[in-house]
Amino acid sequence: MLRGKTIIVTGANSGIGKATAAELLRCQGRVIMACRNRERAEKAAQEIQEEAGPGQGELVIKLLDLASLKSVRIFCEEIMKEESRIDILINNAGIYQCPYTKSEDGFEMQFAVNHLGHFLLTNLLLDLLKRSAPSRIIVVSSKLYKYGEINFDDLNSEQSYDKAFAYARSKLANLLFTLELSHRLEETGVTVNALTPGIVRTNLGRHVHIPLLMKPLFNLASRAFFKSPEEGAQTSIYLACSPDVEGVQGKCFANCHEEQLLAKATDEEVAKKLWDISEVMVGITT
Repeated sequence: MLRGKTIIVTGANSGIGKATAAELLRCQGRVIMACRNRERAEKAAQEIQEEAGPGQGELVIKLLDLASLKSVRIFCEEIMKEESRIDILINNAGIYQCPYTKSEDGFEMQFAVNHLGHFLLTNLLLDLLKRSAPSRIIVVSSKLYKYGEINFDDLNSEQSYDKAFAYARSKLANLLFTLELSHRLEETGVTVNALTPGIVRTNLGRHVHIPLLMKPLFNLASRAFFKSPEEGAQTSIYLACSPDVEGVQGKCFANCHEEQLLAKATDEEVAKKLWDISEVMVGITT
């Protein structure tokens, strides 16, 4: 049970994030739904509460646009001012294979939302997480990290852009961020772990073009072979709640079990360099 605990879930208005928020609410948690669109967040919150019934935890909606470093800073300022503790931070929100666009800060959108926004968010909330220890940070990555590479000469995809590669790179960045952060959190009482949820039926693939004639077949296949959002959320919930992972640091999980990562995701030198460059990109110093 999570009674008395406050949890932030980014992208909590749909897909895995919504399913995660719903289950944490049923566990009596106080869930802060950090979402870009208030209207969609309010609709999702109403659906979650109606499904959960009375006597559950509490839902709070806060606006957060991970494509805007200004929005991330405002969100964190409000959290630091209004919340006495944060017990669990779930970096869940993501954008998948969108056409080449830049965030308002000038960064390639998938790298901006999936990595840089969460990087800044986590760093700005670290002091509160440390004061709330034992506390947990959970980073949602993807098995598609395997197809990504960290090209420090073109992190912004200005020399070339492949939307699938850019997504894979952002998910690899999630794992390298988890690795480096785990070292920095030693002896603090704060743990950080990542997860890969598998293939889940969500609206994440809205930018992927499927020919009209193929859509019925695709929809049928997705129902047969893809996880539901509730199934996809199980590892996030496990990492948030389970005593089995108390004190576990810097690991990646899939289906509630530790997952072995490729060497590219455990390269400490690359992780440290990516951290240093990310600090410069988001404008923080340590």
